[in-house]
Amino acid sequence: MTIDYQETTKDLQTRIDIHQRYGSRDIDQWMLDLLKLERGMQILDVGCGSGKQLLAFHEYLQGEAQITGGDVNQELLDQARERNAAAGNPWEIEELDFNSRLPYDDNTYDLASCCFAIYYADDIPFTVGEMLRVLRPGGTLFTTGPMLQNKRTFYELIGEATGKPIPPMPGSSRYDSEILGTIREQFSEVDLHIFENPLDFEEAEPFVDYTRASLSEDRKLWNSLFETSEDFEKVISQIDQVAQARIEREGHIVMTKVVGGIVATK
Repeated sequence: MTIDYQETTKDLQTRIDIHQRYGSRDIDQWMLDLLKLERGMQILDVGCGSGKQLLAFHEYLQGEAQITGGDVNQELLDQARERNAAAGNPWEIEELDFNSRLPYDDNTYDLASCCFAIYYADDIPFTVGEMLRVLRPGGTLFTTGPMLQNKRTFYELIGEATGKPIPPMPGSSRYDSEILGTIREQFSEVDLHIFENPLDFEEAEPFVDYTRASLSEDRKLWNSLFETSEDFEKVISQIDQVAQARIEREGHIVMTKVVGGIVATK
């Protein structure tokens, strides 16, 4: 299964900022609480993006870990390198494609993480198998992704505004089915943890900003709703109208992020 998709840094950061401003829970702290990291660990972050998770691991362990991050997106890797430089270059940043054999020896890492990325893999059993291979016996795989019930209000308002069906999203359509099932087949112990974070919008503007960034960031996934920039702006205008009506009717829009965190032991 090949997924035509590429994140853009600006749109991704917009969404992260809105999560932090309008949500009440900190997903980074939730992840760290689950993992119980120890100093001296060797950590590999597959699909590291702009390096947000690398920095969280580094700060939590106070620099006492060997951390490597990799991604295929050059724009995001540039952001990760800038973040690394600002922190004093404490970790390694590499080009890394989880659709190919990982360029690391067997039994190397204590933790392999893949946050909000694994569902874009072409061959889930292969990618999971590669992370299993590079983990030491007793090592941990940690992944995150959207559950089926994620952002129901978001999709509901888009559907109401456009009158069109919502295209399948790789994350929520694969994460707690194909991906969870594959990890259970390959790892000795697997636990699924759920994170819920309601985003409460009392005005339509931030919700529309979030929607604009989401549809732009994932534009190749939403091409059944728009093709040209004019089409895109028309869709955003329709969503704005529906969001304004919801605010007037109910006083706010609540969009709940529902994320699964899989912790698996080799």
